[in-house]
Amino acid sequence: EEVPSQTFDNKDYFCGKETFPVYESIFTEEGETIRKIAVETEKPPQIEIHVWTIRKGILRHFYVEKVSKREFEELPYFKQITRTTPSQWKIFSEGEAQISQMCESRVCRTELEDLVKVLYLEKSEKGHC
Repeated sequence: EEVPSQTFDNKDYFCGKETFPVYESIFTEEGETIRKIAVETEKPPQIEIHVWTIRKGILRHFYVEKVSKREFEELPYFKQITRTTPSQWKIFSEGEAQISQMCESRVCRTELEDLVKVLYLEKSEKGHC
């Protein structure tokens, strides 16, 4: 029996909650990994991109940039990884601020991975919203 595929836009999948698409881009150059997590917001209509530069597991540089949707569409490497709610994004942003201070002097690979997992919503069982 085939399981019906879920699309990211299916409101039932997220119990009708407001969600934003989340994108990720990871590439490595000269021994550094540049990892970008982006969220698309409606008010204002823009893309907020969180950029992490990681060298040997240590977060060397972190910043946030905001671009228009049109500018974002022209950027390479991004793929949609999930959708998230405003409250989950807030948890992500606050955790990111703590990690950026914590990880300036030590390896934080697992902390960064766990932080990204915050953005993934639990699939709700039908009738349990």
